[in-house]
Amino acid sequence: MKIFSSAPEFDLENPDFNTSRHLANARMQAERRGLDKVLVVDVDAHHYETDNLLPIIDFIEDPVLRQSALNMYQYKGAASVIYDQPGMQDVGGRIHRYQHRKHENVDGLVGTERDIGQAMRWMDALAVDYACLFPTPMLFLGLHPQVDIEVNMAKAYNRWMVEEVLPRTDRLKSMLYLPFNDPQATYEMVKKYAGKKGVIGFMVVSTRYKPIHHNDYVKTYALLEEAGLPIAFHASYHWNDQLISQANKFITAHALGFTFFNALHCANWVTNAMPEKFPRLKVIWVESGLSWIPWLMQRLDHDYRMRSSECPGLKQLPSDYMRQMYYTTQPMEAVNNREALELTFKMINAETQLMYSSDYPHWDMDLPTVIWDLPFLSEQAKRRILGLNAVEVFNLDVSDRYPDLTAPR
Repeated sequence: MKIFSSAPEFDLENPDFNTSRHLANARMQAERRGLDKVLVVDVDAHHYETDNLLPIIDFIEDPVLRQSALNMYQYKGAASVIYDQPGMQDVGGRIHRYQHRKHENVDGLVGTERDIGQAMRWMDALAVDYACLFPTPMLFLGLHPQVDIEVNMAKAYNRWMVEEVLPRTDRLKSMLYLPFNDPQATYEMVKKYAGKKGVIGFMVVSTRYKPIHHNDYVKTYALLEEAGLPIAFHASYHWNDQLISQANKFITAHALGFTFFNALHCANWVTNAMPEKFPRLKVIWVESGLSWIPWLMQRLDHDYRMRSSECPGLKQLPSDYMRQMYYTTQPMEAVNNREALELTFKMINAETQLMYSSDYPHWDMDLPTVIWDLPFLSEQAKRRILGLNAVEVFNLDVSDRYPDLTAPR
């Protein structure tokens, strides 16, 4: 596999990419810190469904869309089947795994077995015991102009995940993709798959223009609350979004795009008293970092103290509700001022509300050591964030790997 550079002498060629070798330094870090004896649950990990898209296309129920997807796959490739957009995640080819992963020989495995085998390689390298797997290009579907595309891709992907992936290993879990642009299809998705093996919740891509507090979604939230399953709002960016399109650098589109939508939806969730309406529904904000949370807490509290009449359903300060929600670590901002990070942890009650996520294999992935090496955390807090909080939130059975472990409550 050749990756072309700006000049021939800088071209890269790697005919034998191997995830385990690629993550050799991660494995060394895990061994030196003894993380193989620490429960690590990765709440946000990814695979590229476009690397193995044909089995998913076969599950598309609409025969016309299925045939259209097959033709587009043959003509333009896998990414164009879903929703392609400008981006520079691989930094012009310098993040090797983006292109090399799809050509990796995983012990001679093919198809779905290969996807699982590749996941085991990176999980073992990072000392991850269990991982919640999300799709990647499908995270752009929230702004797809054709609602039926999102619905049919979600149905196909979720069926493939539930029937082909999750039954084959206890180490992989999933919060299934909800086609949120169609509220009825969203409800039916939860009704169909709640309680299935390996399904630990459901996920909404935040990059969309649907108000999450709308009455159309109330019956879905009620169903999730009744089933005891969390809902996660997974951030993404969209460079074609009218606001973000003003950015002429990917760094700006990524830094702001992954934050704005989650912040907006979180604010709407709180100010429309959704925590009071669904007090037992666990809400998780995924892959938007942590720095926006104190900012939003302070902004909402400030305005609420002067305009509480606009939020008659609230019985606490907005920040109090936000402290009861859950957050994932990645990308945990690597600030020079560690005091700012420590204060953020205090403001969100990180010991009980924060869950580790690697976001592997993305370019800005985090190893478990980003938590384990923090000097201001106790060992118990580190263990909770790395795994025990997830056990509690998702009611995970980890007895196959840690038979004597129970999550503190």
